[in-house]
Amino acid sequence: MTSAPDPDLSFMSAFPAPTQEAWRAAVDKVLKGGDFEKRLVGHTADGIRIEPLYAAASPSARPLRGEAGRWQVATRLDHPDPAEAQKLALADLEGGANALTIAFAGARAARGYGLVAEDVAALDAALDNAMLDLIQLRLDPAPEGRVNALLLAALVNRRGLSPEALSIDFGMDPIGVFAGTGGLAASWSEIGRRLATTIRALKARGFKGPFVTVDTRPWHEAGASEAQELGYGLATAIAYLRALEAEGFSLEEARDAISFTLVADTDEFQTIAKLRAARLLWARIQGACGLTPAPMILHAETAWRSLTRRDPWVNLLRGTVATFSAGIGGADGVTVQPFTAALGLADGFARRIARNTQLVLLEEANLWRVADPAAGSGGFETLTQALCEQGWAQMQAVEREAKDGRPGILAALTAGTVQTVLERQRDARARAIATRREPITGTSEFPNLKEAAVAVLDVAPVRLTKSADRSGAAPDPETLIGRLASGAERQEGLIAPLDGLRAQSLPSHRLAEPFEALRDQADAAADRPVVFLATLGPVAEFTARAGFARNLFEAGGLAAAVGDGFAQGGGTDLAALAAAFTASGARLACLCGSDAAYAAEGVAAAQALTAAGATVWLAGRPGELAAAMNEAGVRSFIYAGCDAVAVLTEALAIALPTLSN
Repeated sequence: MTSAPDPDLSFMSAFPAPTQEAWRAAVDKVLKGGDFEKRLVGHTADGIRIEPLYAAASPSARPLRGEAGRWQVATRLDHPDPAEAQKLALADLEGGANALTIAFAGARAARGYGLVAEDVAALDAALDNAMLDLIQLRLDPAPEGRVNALLLAALVNRRGLSPEALSIDFGMDPIGVFAGTGGLAASWSEIGRRLATTIRALKARGFKGPFVTVDTRPWHEAGASEAQELGYGLATAIAYLRALEAEGFSLEEARDAISFTLVADTDEFQTIAKLRAARLLWARIQGACGLTPAPMILHAETAWRSLTRRDPWVNLLRGTVATFSAGIGGADGVTVQPFTAALGLADGFARRIARNTQLVLLEEANLWRVADPAAGSGGFETLTQALCEQGWAQMQAVEREAKDGRPGILAALTAGTVQTVLERQRDARARAIATRREPITGTSEFPNLKEAAVAVLDVAPVRLTKSADRSGAAPDPETLIGRLASGAERQEGLIAPLDGLRAQSLPSHRLAEPFEALRDQADAAADRPVVFLATLGPVAEFTARAGFARNLFEAGGLAAAVGDGFAQGGGTDLAALAAAFTASGARLACLCGSDAAYAAEGVAAAQALTAAGATVWLAGRPGELAAAMNEAGVRSFIYAGCDAVAVLTEALAIALPTLSN
């Protein structure tokens, strides 16, 4: 058998390898003198420079997941009623989920709902028919996190299961709870003692852990950037390492007791880089402790702050991008927020879509088959390194706040330093949202005033009314497990406050809230408020600005239908324009036309509309016509980059005069 001749590749010489210089020359030709930096270079919320093009990178060894393969598909157990919670969770497990996150009532992530399980019997009912030795269990951090952990241990004892055979993340996170609630049940030294005692009791029973989680969701929901989320999370992990070491744990034991929960947001590049950076930073901390780095136990949850109440179907896209990013970034497990979560407790359909988002990416897109798909990408490697550097700097800044025996993160919270930093970050993001530099599809851009309602469960939020018993110290874990297993109800006194800490709690915001508030005002009116789009000239000349104006006004709930125009000859029939405004019943009219039309008849049109009783605005920047337009009656100008929230607030006050009274 003869071998095939080598192929003739001489023709390839006609296609030289592209170079950075050649690309830049081609770009400059297209820009025609335009500013390269302003047009093509971006910056993240942390100020990290984003280039339009990167060279390929040579990836260095990077810590990856502890076990290769599919990530855990997690679903939530968060219905207040144990029986209903069981039905929903079991449907998810039968439908492909293999991890359950139990959100007890009072947990921040329960969003006002959460499982009400006062004793082990109620928890047993909620997990009825769930084969705990075949799935992973996670507990969401909560004010009663220690009691929740011991309640679950009591259930394992009741069922006669082997703790060694179970995969349970007990989710105790007193610092994260402190950040979200503003209160800590006892002094930090006492919290550390209780934490260590509880972990020892659980380990003595055979549970492997992890027992403590570093949950960055409170920071993210309060507005944290990617580097801030990493920095505050690392500072929290260091605080737990030190607290457990002070209670007699070796650093290796303390390290193995800790897991992480990070947020997967809608920025694909930053989420992937953030998760990759988190593993690198945790390995560096371990190395600084003299440990041989072990893989980070990393769970990701799609971002609460990115969800919208308006046009919630778009949340399906947000959840898909976030899940994809978490998988590519190397999460060990992922929880997807149901697309209706911002509206209430998700029903079975929304939960099914949430888990299927993961299953499609796992089973059909096969994302799990490559350990690190971003390796070698110049963009991802550069962004990962930049987030490592900035996340480390954020952690160091927090660590410098340590004093009076309190770790840096607690001292920074009690002093209000973190709150101030996040408020500034939140305000900067709010300005970007308001000016629509960061558009929210379906809310601030391309709103749908005729959207149909989506279903959520008819369940009232849980009201916790217990008063704290401040009479003494908490029982030891074995006593507590015994009481819970015997049917005794949980009591607030089981985590009795001693010398507790107080701080301003971190807020939980969704980015769409300002626009949603405007839509709510408009929807509450007896008749939907309207804006009359006063178009000048033929359709081809006013379409662009009329479309812009309609999109803007509808983001605030104001109807703004675009007509066929009032073109007459080479201009506009101003009498017909004024008559149409009067017939519309609107109070606000917005001129929409070309710059040439504004120059030719904008003043006359504004005068005609003002005479008809309109408050007149104009779409576009007026330039040299500003003074003349103002004199003719134009009161405001709307344009790309204007503060849409402020503009719409004013528009609603005009369209609905009761708002201004």
